[in-house]
Amino acid sequence: MSNFFDAFTADNLSYLLAGLGVTVGVSIISVILSLIFGSLIGIIQFEKIPYFSLLVGTLNNIVRNLPLLLIIFFTYFALPQLGFHLPIFWATVAAMTFFESAMLAEIVRGGLEAVDRGQFEGARANGLSNGQTMVHIVLPQAYKKMIPPIISQLISLVKDTSLASGVVLAEMTYRGQIVYAQNTNYIVPVLIALTLVYFLLNYGLSLVAKWCDKKLA
Repeated sequence: MSNFFDAFTADNLSYLLAGLGVTVGVSIISVILSLIFGSLIGIIQFEKIPYFSLLVGTLNNIVRNLPLLLIIFFTYFALPQLGFHLPIFWATVAAMTFFESAMLAEIVRGGLEAVDRGQFEGARANGLSNGQTMVHIVLPQAYKKMIPPIISQLISLVKDTSLASGVVLAEMTYRGQIVYAQNTNYIVPVLIALTLVYFLLNYGLSLVAKWCDKKLA
């Protein structure tokens, strides 16, 4: 058992916790941006604007069917070739946001479709514009229905940050690899520790989802 805890020296713990900070930072920024852009894309698809909605929907479907790791590689390795140089942290955020926005857009579009059409007609009858109807009447109802799938997608986002180790972002998984590269006896304890941390992060998100569900029921 003592060998198990040998992996968790003060230096190693400090190093891993710094990686956790990077993981959480990427996750929070990507979540916020994904919710904003995903909502906009979902609304555009729902509104069925001639030609534009079809174009946006087609591009969205293409992104949804691409591997996230490929998008991460593209933002970090290919964008500089096109003249866009992003630090590794922001390249990862951009890739995560790009991919997750596409996934959330489909959830938002489905949530809007689930709102009773009578809500639209009633709002229009009371003199509300399309924008006011969407913001004040339809979106609040749609988001109530969308909370479980949105949280589920955000949990996937947190787990997917580990893919950024492929471009050497110093997040938690990458730092774990560095720690157990020092000593192969550290592999099992470090991987168990990473498993526990990811579980706690994502389980916490699922509890938030249940709480929101109860409050909005």
